[in-house]
Amino acid sequence: MATLCVSLPSTVVGCRGSDRGQFTGRRLQARFGSSPLGRRFRGGVSKQVNLKVWTVRASLETRQNVGASRKGAPLLIEGAVDGDAKWVALPDIWRTAAVKYGDRVALVDPHRNPPAELTFNQVEQAILDFAEGLRAAGIQPNQTVALFADNSHRWLIADQGILAAGAVNAVRGSRSSVEELLYIYTHSDSVALVIDNAEMFKQLAPKLRENANVKFVVLLWGEKSSVVSTNGSFLKDTPIHTFDEFVELGKGSRKTSSGKTHDKIQSDDVATLVYTSGTTGKPKGVMLTHGNLLHQVINLWSVIQPAPGMRFLTLLPPWHMYERSCEYFYLSRGCSHVYTNVKKLKEDLILYKPEYFVAVPLVFDLLYNGVQKQLAAASGARKTLAMALISISSKYMDAKRIASGRDLASARKKQSVVMAAKDWLIAMVVMAVLLPLHLLAKALVYKKIRGTLTMGTAISGGGSLPSHVDKFLEMIGIPVLNGYGLTETSPVLGCRLPHNNILGTVGKPIPGTFVKVVDPETNMQLGPGIKGLVKARGPQIMKGYYKNEAATSKTIDSEGWLDTGDLGWIAPEMSIGAARRCGGVLTLDGRQKDTIVLLNGENVEPTEIEEAMTQSTLIQHIVVLGQDQRKLGALIVVNKDDLHAAVKERMQAKGNNGEPSDADLRACIREELKTYSAGCSYSVASFELLYEPFTVENGLLTPTMKVKRDVVAATYKEEVKALFK
Repeated sequence: MATLCVSLPSTVVGCRGSDRGQFTGRRLQARFGSSPLGRRFRGGVSKQVNLKVWTVRASLETRQNVGASRKGAPLLIEGAVDGDAKWVALPDIWRTAAVKYGDRVALVDPHRNPPAELTFNQVEQAILDFAEGLRAAGIQPNQTVALFADNSHRWLIADQGILAAGAVNAVRGSRSSVEELLYIYTHSDSVALVIDNAEMFKQLAPKLRENANVKFVVLLWGEKSSVVSTNGSFLKDTPIHTFDEFVELGKGSRKTSSGKTHDKIQSDDVATLVYTSGTTGKPKGVMLTHGNLLHQVINLWSVIQPAPGMRFLTLLPPWHMYERSCEYFYLSRGCSHVYTNVKKLKEDLILYKPEYFVAVPLVFDLLYNGVQKQLAAASGARKTLAMALISISSKYMDAKRIASGRDLASARKKQSVVMAAKDWLIAMVVMAVLLPLHLLAKALVYKKIRGTLTMGTAISGGGSLPSHVDKFLEMIGIPVLNGYGLTETSPVLGCRLPHNNILGTVGKPIPGTFVKVVDPETNMQLGPGIKGLVKARGPQIMKGYYKNEAATSKTIDSEGWLDTGDLGWIAPEMSIGAARRCGGVLTLDGRQKDTIVLLNGENVEPTEIEEAMTQSTLIQHIVVLGQDQRKLGALIVVNKDDLHAAVKERMQAKGNNGEPSDADLRACIREELKTYSAGCSYSVASFELLYEPFTVENGLLTPTMKVKRDVVAATYKEEVKALFK
């Protein structure tokens, strides 16, 4: 299949591919006029003879069923939808899906009360009913409606209903604090509220009464009787609707309404305000347009090509852009979306056997740790055999990566033809010797593991995937497509590809996207293999931060390059050697703000140690600190019960039947540090044990399970002081 490639200087990487269709930056300029989207989009992709991947280009034409009033830049889709479909706004995808996939099952929501299963026709009609309900309730185009709820089919209907009404949604989940929800509601200038349930509303209502204007409230789940009885004074002039009531309101209004608002939405209209997780400071409202989101819907096809009817299983917060863009993409292709939760995940993996499982790295790490615990609990002989086979299998996969030219560790090494041939020959010999044992591992060990991890392909994003998890999933036969992006980039910038899956990387940019690595101090572009600050440009880059021009200007420069804040490097092109297929892939190597500068001036990336320690089943979280100190220290959240059991087992093996002391527990963790961080550039000199888990509820994790480093340091300031005495 022909693919896309861009010929650009040094380490600017554009689009994806291996067939060298040469395009220059000027020839790739997208024709989006002088719109803000056009100013952001300095590079696009163009059609080439025999090109079979999807392409995106600007067009001033309009489709008859879109309406002559829809001007600007329809996004032209070629190669995957029958005929040419021009989508201007995100709700357009539901028209196409309803026509093309009709009575196929779109949404399966088995754990709600009542459970639901909706076809594509039903989804489109529900979205239109909800949109009309908003118009009937007084919502005008470009007004903002707050959507505070968790993942469910009703969330998607409300989300798309708001957009189909020409309005903007400001989104968040139920696990956020009342203060954060109130801030988002007021800062976004929301005029109405769609909320998960009555209990959540009762917590927020007193604050809203004092600080905000609310035209009406829609409860996605539950009855409103308890709300009315406990919040009568607040509800005096504020209508409260259940989800069913609101849909019926819209259904009745549609009979007499012209319903033309949907057709007047333009690509550059803001679709959603997504507030950053706020690991530090107040969250910022990221303005994403319909054009931003459609770029994702169209171009994720370059990563995977799911067939209609395939199942996707997800459990992420629905407002997170990683989840949202994936949902929009695969639903537009006729796939089924199955909702699950943490409690039901293992059960649903077995029941639904999804072709694709979409999750953040933490979920894959939890699944990995679950497997490790099962292996550790096996009987002596079976455990020894299983661990031996896994170790041998790991060496087989290492050799396979070298032989196939996908060994990232070799990407920065220059090799002669002789050395490359020697490495290849050794790798082939190792593979030949170990293949029988690898196949034995598949039959005796991996088959049982795959009996519970019944997913076809794992799609990881929203954070850094630990290398041991990445390698383990590959080893047992589950391909991992690791993606990269930010809320500000809608979110996907790049992803690993099934046919060239380079472990340890985030792959190449998706079509229309450009990535470069610069010196953080001088902003000069760096050469291949040199670590620096990652910058990106493309049609998925946000319109800006809402009511915050200063932050927007600081993040996006005059040429449209967005500062990701991530550190990384781009693998050099090689024609020979163990990394010959790694050229152009991006590898991330920490966050610029997370870099620790020791007193001696050395720069340390704490994520190297933190990711290494995720291999320990005794450690839940670790935060490495040491700014302006002589040494590194760490706050370690332990799995208390597992740690106690492990130490007691070791003591009993030595004939000691007593209870573990604090010193015994610390000695065990010290051994874990020594074992798992042995290959890291730096080591932790001191640590403090914490027994209170980091959670979203106690404010130490973001809703996407990232540690709020500054908040942790402030919360445990006495423990931090003890680290560096």
